[in-house]
Amino acid sequence: MQQLAGLDASGEWNIPDRLNMARQCLEQDGARTAVIDLSGDRRADVTFDTLTTMTDGLARALQTRIDRGDRVGVLLSQSPWCLAAHLAIWKIGAISVPLFKLFKRAALSSRIEDAGVGIVLTDDEGAVLLGDLAEPWLVETAGVAGGDVPYADTGPEDPAVLIYTSGTTGTPKGALHGHRVLTGHLPGVVMSHDHLGQRGDCLWTPADWAWIGGLFDVAMPGLALGVPVVAARMAKFDTDVCADIIARAKVRNVFLPPTALRMLRAADARISGLRSVASGGEPLGAEMLDWGREAFGVEINEFYGQTECNMVASSCGAAFPAQPGCIGKPVPGHELATLDESGSPSQGEGDVAVRRGSASMMLRYWNRIDETAEKFRGDWMITGDRGIWEDGYLRFVGREDDVITSSGYRIGPAEIEDCLLTHADVATCGVVGKPDPLRTEIVKAYVVLKPGATADAETLQNWVRQRLASYSYPREIAFLDALPMTVTGKVIRKELKARARAELEGQT
Repeated sequence: MQQLAGLDASGEWNIPDRLNMARQCLEQDGARTAVIDLSGDRRADVTFDTLTTMTDGLARALQTRIDRGDRVGVLLSQSPWCLAAHLAIWKIGAISVPLFKLFKRAALSSRIEDAGVGIVLTDDEGAVLLGDLAEPWLVETAGVAGGDVPYADTGPEDPAVLIYTSGTTGTPKGALHGHRVLTGHLPGVVMSHDHLGQRGDCLWTPADWAWIGGLFDVAMPGLALGVPVVAARMAKFDTDVCADIIARAKVRNVFLPPTALRMLRAADARISGLRSVASGGEPLGAEMLDWGREAFGVEINEFYGQTECNMVASSCGAAFPAQPGCIGKPVPGHELATLDESGSPSQGEGDVAVRRGSASMMLRYWNRIDETAEKFRGDWMITGDRGIWEDGYLRFVGREDDVITSSGYRIGPAEIEDCLLTHADVATCGVVGKPDPLRTEIVKAYVVLKPGATADAETLQNWVRQRLASYSYPREIAFLDALPMTVTGKVIRKELKARARAELEGQT
């Protein structure tokens, strides 16, 4: 594979002693387009010079109130001002805290209080959401005119951004990242978009920039690589709006979360003109990958990571063929392993782990010394996922606490979900283990059918039984109108597990 951004010729991290992410993003040809803004009624192309001016205005204002290392919230949807807000905070050596517009008061309060945020850069809508939780600064009026603002003298280990997890396995935790985190994302972003940075490339995702997937898989890497980034607000994912954005901005490279892909598939959408499609957050099945080739005309490149250490494995259709059911291969610069019960790397099923030294690895959890220590086993950061190697490819088995033990078999829910999704009547589904006195657990599937679909439980059970092992088909299937989801579109299996336990106890 060719040399990747962020790495030197030998494949080692190319990280200088002094590093500031704002400089990485802004020191480009000032006349080039940085952002294609579709967040308003009209398209506006924002150059790097303009983005720098916006950033410096906010940085000057912040310097009157903010010291190095202080936490500053950013409560903004996709827009040039969202980028300028983060860049301004990093430029003066402070720490940005992304906040999500769809959060309710309790979710905002917990993050603002935990991080010690006093000022939040936002807009009129965000100010209403904040109420009295923090002091809102409206970005379009907060800037102060003047000359250039110098970059703070920061290093790669200096804190820059505090990103809270989505809380799929417990209370959201703040993952504190240093200025090296952007460099740590670059090789995987380039791989997942079949060597991003080619002439005419233009990058977009419907994922909100309040999450690591939107901010560091798309927005900031695009700037750092000089690839125009599209800003387009979508309060709720809509397949027609998605296609329109791609057409209007001439998007060639798109990151589509699995939920978005499933919605596009359910709508039988077809989108042309794309050079690369990347997806991550939860594994896709072979059927979804086959559909993607037909719908987009390109391979869907899966990638893998988490808020604590992102973009560590990826597919790259331009470099090696996809392996059905596998996420991809380790991204150069990141060392991955599956650890056995003794904590040693193994070729069999084990705990997916990343060796210390990955540039995208967090510094620590914010205010959580014990939980930071628990995240590591020696030199390895434990992801909490189970995986297995197949000819150099990583196959995702499931979250450690999602793996189902039934009649002595260990069953990963992802494979069963993928199989159910190949049925024409299934829109989406979630699979969990339900306690059972005989088998320890049985496989229970919660299914959302497409409008007008008529498939019943027996039909879907037979569908899985005929395609997977006889022991892994869902012995129970329940039909729901919707699945519990995190704000990032992941199925909250712990809620499905609680529902299954309650059913067993006769509570529902």
